[in-house]
Amino acid sequence: MTSQPAAASHVPRSGTTERVPGSGTSERQRDAERTKAEILEVAQQEFARHGYAGARVDEIAARMRTTKRMIYYYFGSKERLYIAVLEKAYAEVREMERTIEVEHLAPVEAIRALAELTFDHHDLHRDFIKLVAIENIHQAEHIRKSQALAGLGTPVLDLISRILDAGTASGDFVTEADAIDVHMLISSFCFFRVANQHTFGALFGRDMTAPEHRARLRAMVGDAVVAYLRGAGA
Repeated sequence: MTSQPAAASHVPRSGTTERVPGSGTSERQRDAERTKAEILEVAQQEFARHGYAGARVDEIAARMRTTKRMIYYYFGSKERLYIAVLEKAYAEVREMERTIEVEHLAPVEAIRALAELTFDHHDLHRDFIKLVAIENIHQAEHIRKSQALAGLGTPVLDLISRILDAGTASGDFVTEADAIDVHMLISSFCFFRVANQHTFGALFGRDMTAPEHRARLRAMVGDAVVAYLRGAGA
C-alpha cells in the first residue's frame, strides 16, 4: 500500500525492525501500538523541554531514528501529537487515583491517601507538571480540542465526593466542602512544589524537591487537607 511508510524507515529503540502497520494481523497491531507508545514517550519529553511552539517533530523523529512521515502516519499533525501527549499524561493521573479503594478506607485515611498519592505522582512525573504549565500558557487551547480530556476530570471529583460524603456521615468532616475546592487544595500544593522549585529556591534558598524535605512535605499536604475538612480555623 503506497500510503504507508516503508518498514525500514523506523527502528524501535529495542533494536527490532517494525513491520508495516495496517495489515490487520495481531502481531503487526502490537508493533503499531508499541511504536505509538514510543513516539509518545519521546514527544512528551520534547514538549515538556521546549514547549508546544518550540518542540520540533524533526527532533522527535531523529531521537526515534524514524521520519516525520512515520509520526504523521500515526498522529496526523504536530498539534494532534501534542494533544495525544496531554491525553496520556492526564490519563496516568486518573489511573493513579483509581488505585484508592474508598470502600476499604476510613474517610480521613482515604483523603490523606489521595493527597499523598498526588504528591508522589507529581514528584515522579516532572514532565507532567511542565506540560500543565505549558498548556496554561496556551489557555487550555489544546485540551479543549480533545474529546478524551473533556470528561477526564469527572472520576477524581466523583472520588472526592464519595470521600466527603462518607466523612460527613461519620462525623469526621465538619466543613461543608466542595470536591473541586478540595481537588484544587491538594493539586496546588503538589504542583507548586515542583513547578516553582527553581524560583522558590533562588528567593528563599531552599530546594523544595530535595530528599531531606520530601517526607515532611508529603505529610504536610495530607495534614492540611484533613485539618481543613475537620474545621480547623473555622
